[in-house]
Amino acid sequence: MKNLNKIKDLCVLSSCFVLLFFTSPCYALNLDNLKANLIRGDYQAAINEGEKLIARDPRSAELYYLLGLGYLKDGNYLRSSDIFEVAIREFSGSRFKEEARLGLGDSYLLRNDLARAEESYQELLKSNPNTKFKAQLFYRLSQVGFKKGDLNQGKDYLAKLKESYPLNPEIRQGRDIWPVEKDNPDFCYSVQVGSFSNPVNAANLNQKLLSNGYPAYIEESAGPAGSKNYRVKVGRLNFRQEAEDLNKKLKAQGYPTKICP
Repeated sequence: MKNLNKIKDLCVLSSCFVLLFFTSPCYALNLDNLKANLIRGDYQAAINEGEKLIARDPRSAELYYLLGLGYLKDGNYLRSSDIFEVAIREFSGSRFKEEARLGLGDSYLLRNDLARAEESYQELLKSNPNTKFKAQLFYRLSQVGFKKGDLNQGKDYLAKLKESYPLNPEIRQGRDIWPVEKDNPDFCYSVQVGSFSNPVNAANLNQKLLSNGYPAYIEESAGPAGSKNYRVKVGRLNFRQEAEDLNKKLKAQGYPTKICP
């Protein structure tokens, strides 16, 4: 894969969303609102609700986990990793610790910080070899392997996933198998936010996106008559839906976007 992608279900939030229906009594009403916003895909509303709750009483591990999830789905990977780290550090005995550890790994993976992503996933496997997220961890670790160019690791974990979890949704639904299955390990989606002939303009936009928490980068390509084009892009994503979500968010902020395969 060119480098990175986000997981829509790489954030296999399908499994994680099951957890949205467990609530501690003192947070029931407000957490229900937060969860409903997450399920509807209104991540900004979920974030706003979560931040208000934390300002009022920051003592719920579940609240931190859900807020981290909201930031992750909203594309703010830096903030999501901060929130997940708090959930892990401050609530070490919580039943949401594994969820937060998985989310932390995902936030690193989506920023293409492969070393930290792998470390987080392996830490979860090490701390609980029978974790309920084992299938998701095999899948993510296969992605890490492919992204860092270690095809043996990628294929090994993908084989473990197929062997141990043949009915896992990623396999059964045929939508989340790593693109190497199509003989194209470098395939990914991205969202182009701007294209410039002047590298300074491209650098300015790129820096603005980075400062707002987006994993932006510049791709240089040849233009007509020996000129050069500088395309500012965001994300290296495995799944089309992830790109659609990111495109929608950036477009709503006024950027002239388009999805690139």
